[in-house]
Amino acid sequence: MKNIKLINRFFQVAIAMLLLNPLLAQGPISTPPSGGNQKASVTQYMGLASITVVYNSPDVTGSDGKSREGNIWGQLVPYGMNNLGFGTAEESPWRVGANENTTIELSHDVMIEGQSLAAGEYGLHMIAEPEEWTIIFSNNSTAWGSFFYDPAEDALRVKVKSVDSEFTEWLTYNFEDRRLSGTTLAMKWENLKVPIKISCDTHSIYLTKIRQQLQSSQGFTWQGWQSAANFCLQNDLNLEEGLNWADQSINAPSGIGVENFVTLDTKAQILDKLDRSEEADEIMKKAIDHPTATMTQIHFYGRRLITGGKNEEALKVFELNRKRNPDDNFTTLVGLARGYQAVGKNNKAIENYRLAAQNAPAGQAQFYEGLAKQLEDS
Repeated sequence: MKNIKLINRFFQVAIAMLLLNPLLAQGPISTPPSGGNQKASVTQYMGLASITVVYNSPDVTGSDGKSREGNIWGQLVPYGMNNLGFGTAEESPWRVGANENTTIELSHDVMIEGQSLAAGEYGLHMIAEPEEWTIIFSNNSTAWGSFFYDPAEDALRVKVKSVDSEFTEWLTYNFEDRRLSGTTLAMKWENLKVPIKISCDTHSIYLTKIRQQLQSSQGFTWQGWQSAANFCLQNDLNLEEGLNWADQSINAPSGIGVENFVTLDTKAQILDKLDRSEEADEIMKKAIDHPTATMTQIHFYGRRLITGGKNEEALKVFELNRKRNPDDNFTTLVGLARGYQAVGKNNKAIENYRLAAQNAPAGQAQFYEGLAKQLEDS
């Protein structure tokens, strides 16, 4: 009986070990990061393109509570390559952080300091020097730190100048000079900053996205085609394709294309930019006479003519707008005033500015009175 109990106990332990083995294979339990080096990430968008840096952030104050200020660069972070490599890596650069590999992920192709780098995730390393630093983007983004760094895996190397910076206790990445077409990724720690310029062809990215969208639900509405054409118009690019999109917004089959002031106006403006002014003028006449043309749309068309130096034409448009909307006592009067001023008929401009001021929205009357006064004093 005793032997049977021992055998049963043996099988119970064996079964328990078999059940436990998969759990043991999953690794140790979760514990806080060593040295208190917290994991962090930062993301910046350039239009549709995004840049994400993931890193572990050491501080100037060591784990013993003592400040390492003045002993970071050239000491804690050696200048040049260090001899901490493992395996076949005899030397390694700095991992630009602590613990795991610092990574940078690019959603689209970009330019790094003027050199191209394809979309993807990269290990980010740096070779520190007193002035000029080498920034390394490695195709290996999964290694632990820089200890297994292999230069054969480099996707790109660029050189940048480090600069003095305000004191930063925790190693930090942030983005400066944020623009639609570019930004600067800055690594800051202690009293030093390493800036890296990143840019992308934002317009090309949007054009690619627009082409995709026009093949989906947006391509079944005139608004989708008109918005695509207007993107080309406003950014003065890809005008021939923009003109085709404008045509689709008007003439696309199955009732998708719709002729209205907006679609005609967009097409006319693109034609004008393509130096096809006679065609543009004909289409704008059609747009103004279209039943969908509103008082406000016609008013701003007149303003656009003045901006383009077509003052006589602008006055005719403002006069037409007033004739069609005789009951309006503000917008059409402002239009007449601007039209008369543009052609040098200041007395009539003053008269209409003052009439408009009497019916201006709250807080705007003084502005139009001021315009009239400026003309009187000129």
